[in-house]
Amino acid sequence: MGLGFIGWIIIGIIVGALAKLIMPGRQGGGIIVTMILGIVGGLLGGWLGGAIFGVHGNGFFSLTTWILALVGSLIVLFIWGLIFGRKNKA
Repeated sequence: MGLGFIGWIIIGIIVGALAKLIMPGRQGGGIIVTMILGIVGGLLGGWLGGAIFGVHGNGFFSLTTWILALVGSLIVLFIWGLIFGRKNKA
């Protein structure tokens, strides 16, 4: 059984924090922005996994689900850093 929208949101919040730990840097934004980026990334990872690779999360406790969400969150965090990263003006 696939994972629903709410499940992807919950996983997204968690993997957003993990993505920030994996990719620290100048992305900017606080905990709320990180959670929102994680949610967007989790949904993106779930969608990309199904649409492009034909891989679907098999439930909340599936490793595939968590990996898809983490990859999506890393992508979103990277793009966020490119667009809104802190700039040194020194």
